[in-house]
Amino acid sequence: MDATRIKESVKEKYGEIANQSKEQNQSSCCGAGGCSTVDYAVFSENYSELAGYVPDADLGLGCGIPTAFALINKGDTVVDLGSGAGNDCFVARALTGENGKVIGIDMTEAMIEKARNNAEKLNFNNIEFRFGDIENIPVSANRADVVISNCVLNLVPDKQKAFQEIFRVLKPNGHFSISDVVLVGNLPEYLKEASEMYVGCVSGALQKTDYLNLINEAGFVNLKVQKEKLITLPDDILSDYLSPLQIENYKNCGVGIYSITVYAEKPLSNSCCTPGSDCC
Repeated sequence: MDATRIKESVKEKYGEIANQSKEQNQSSCCGAGGCSTVDYAVFSENYSELAGYVPDADLGLGCGIPTAFALINKGDTVVDLGSGAGNDCFVARALTGENGKVIGIDMTEAMIEKARNNAEKLNFNNIEFRFGDIENIPVSANRADVVISNCVLNLVPDKQKAFQEIFRVLKPNGHFSISDVVLVGNLPEYLKEASEMYVGCVSGALQKTDYLNLINEAGFVNLKVQKEKLITLPDDILSDYLSPLQIENYKNCGVGIYSITVYAEKPLSNSCCTPGSDCC
């Protein structure tokens, strides 16, 4: 699919998800439509014990808990990319406190509406949800102390531009913590070509080395993988796209699908060679 079709597919599917319950999403592939009946724990993490957790905002769509690794301090401004119904934003608010600011960005109108309703019910005045594209984040430069994102950048067609935008909106010495899906080895073509698997967070994923290289190329420093977990796709997902023989070959081909949480910092000062510095 080209970039336009990918975004249309993602918006359509996540618009549907916004109106589903967490239980409905948990019976699907990364919350993206009923492609599996297995426990959704193959991707998701349990938020229920975290401070700030709002059950109505938890649609079961993540592949990690970036706030647990994001080193958020009281008073910080936090930007959440692909904020959905606000799950990670509400947890971030508990960490940044009433004197901090949390800005959620999402390109699905139904998600923005759901998140705003959740915030209004709780009378939270320091959380804001903005409609926007991660390839063109509607936040001014040098605004955020911390950027977080949870299982979303794999859905973005131009991931290089996304990381450049994250660099732009972060303050010097700011940092991000992002949970995402990456690959080690090549997926079978049938999985790569399936739009359902794209919005299900798998076929849109990059090779792990390519993903980390994009972060370095965007100008970030002190890059580290904070958590890594191997994801096993159940047979009832794979059987929608592969024959029994192809499934067996896939399992033995050495391909790994991983959930990772990765951290990096924006340097205190830009060099002339830093992408987007406009000084050359």
